[in-house]
Amino acid sequence: MDTRKVAAEYRLVQWAQMLGARVESGQSIKEFCRIAGISRNTYFYWQRKLRQIACERLPTDVSDTGIVASGFTQVKVTERRPQPPVLWDAKAGTPCQLQLEVGGVKITADSGYPPEKLASLLREFLR
Repeated sequence: MDTRKVAAEYRLVQWAQMLGARVESGQSIKEFCRIAGISRNTYFYWQRKLRQIACERLPTDVSDTGIVASGFTQVKVTERRPQPPVLWDAKAGTPCQLQLEVGGVKITADSGYPPEKLASLLREFLR
């Protein structure tokens, strides 16, 4: 067992809890540091260090992890087609589009979007 690694991990956990406590308290960083008896430089040092470590531990390609945020569905594109030209509504002077709102999520597709893919996407949203 490498005691240095354990000690370093322990400090990271302690500082993560400290920074989390500051957020939960609703206090400003200046006020929190004054009450906790730490300098703002120390607070920002550990905040930066924790962010760097969090970024290093993230998978480089989240598409392969299966991690999907709550309320979202992972959609894989199986083929790529060239974008069809955008059709214009002569009266309005705007592109012709289909716009749907499902559960607060807007889906916009131009007239060239394949109907079968749109139907598949809607089925995913309505699950």
